[in-house]
Amino acid sequence: MHPALYSWREQLPATFVRLLAYLSAITLLSLGAAQFFQSHPTMAPISPLDRTPWRQVERPFPAFALAIPEAAEAPFHYAIEHNRAGGGRKDILSLGDPDAATPYLQIEIYRPGTELRAFDDPIAEIVAAAAGLAPALAGAGEPLQTKFGPVTVVPFDTAKGTPRHCLGFVRMYDDPRLQLSGWFCQGGEFIERATLACALDRLTLLSAGSDPKIGALFAQAELHRSFCGEHDPILAPTPKYRLLWKALATRPEPRRIGR
Repeated sequence: MHPALYSWREQLPATFVRLLAYLSAITLLSLGAAQFFQSHPTMAPISPLDRTPWRQVERPFPAFALAIPEAAEAPFHYAIEHNRAGGGRKDILSLGDPDAATPYLQIEIYRPGTELRAFDDPIAEIVAAAAGLAPALAGAGEPLQTKFGPVTVVPFDTAKGTPRHCLGFVRMYDDPRLQLSGWFCQGGEFIERATLACALDRLTLLSAGSDPKIGALFAQAELHRSFCGEHDPILAPTPKYRLLWKALATRPEPRRIGR
């Protein structure tokens, strides 16, 4: 065999191995570069769940009662909400259709926890609470005398839903920390403040839980109860269980001097 052929035959395996090594290295570099320079898929930011600070209790155990036999036909609803962070509690009692011209009353008893340092201005509290009605304030009203003492009252008209006249109200206590608020609404051109005073007269406590000061507050309030217009010359002669809810709601507006 010719020496040149013999030398080429001996070097062929080594050359082939080097060629494979070069190709393998190029392949690995290509894969690495592609992995490095490829654009990573854009991930949308994860939005946290919209959790409101208040959690509604599924099966509320009522702590308060609103006994108005004259409005027995009106739908009644009781709800309890707990603050997730501070432990505050709201008992919400509603009577009537929330979006109708017939009388509707909502009372909220708020016992704050650590989520609230101090109550807001009374008018601001009323506006914030009735935000769902888009209240249009109709001026400041005179305080309403109730068994809980003078209650701040703000008349307003609803700008959302059924057009109605309303009385927003709020009463705050520092010891115990408690806020009594809500609104009374009805259709027509006139709303009787005595209806609201009578309704608050019927608000009673069922259970104070572990706070004896709440029990003392309601016990003291009962000493000032007016028993729904017993001093009113129009309502006093009527039977005890007259349809007060409907009678006051449709009571004509009193005549004013100069009209």
